[in-house]
Amino acid sequence: MAMRLGSSSSSGEDDLAVAHEINVTPFIDVMLVLLIIFMVAAPLATVDVDVDLPVASAEPAPRPETPVYLSIRAGGAMVVNETPVSAGGLGQAIEAATGGDREQRVFLRADKAVPYGTIMEAMNGLRASGYLHVGLVGVEAAPGR
Repeated sequence: MAMRLGSSSSSGEDDLAVAHEINVTPFIDVMLVLLIIFMVAAPLATVDVDVDLPVASAEPAPRPETPVYLSIRAGGAMVVNETPVSAGGLGQAIEAATGGDREQRVFLRADKAVPYGTIMEAMNGLRASGYLHVGLVGVEAAPGR
């Protein structure tokens, strides 16, 4: 059995036509599959669930010589160090406690029962007074917890 590998110069019917355009159909198919995957996966990436956050186990920062504490009690009453203050007088009380040093860190302590909105109001009051360095105080976790 003999086979011919060369092209026939006498007949032009054995030659294949050369395609000069790029076939983009596989590329479009892949892009559509990726689009569908991302459309399905994007809603799954957002988390909108109620959670009870755990206690932080981070190494505590060194305590300054004279820390300034803003404490919020369970009823919403605010206390700067040992002095009770109102929400309106918060900026003046913090300024008096820090001596006008707006770079000094203010430590915010709040009871567990305090609503999140009350804590945000206190932080907004600090920000409006120019105090941007706020540290949140929490309970240290016991090792192994």
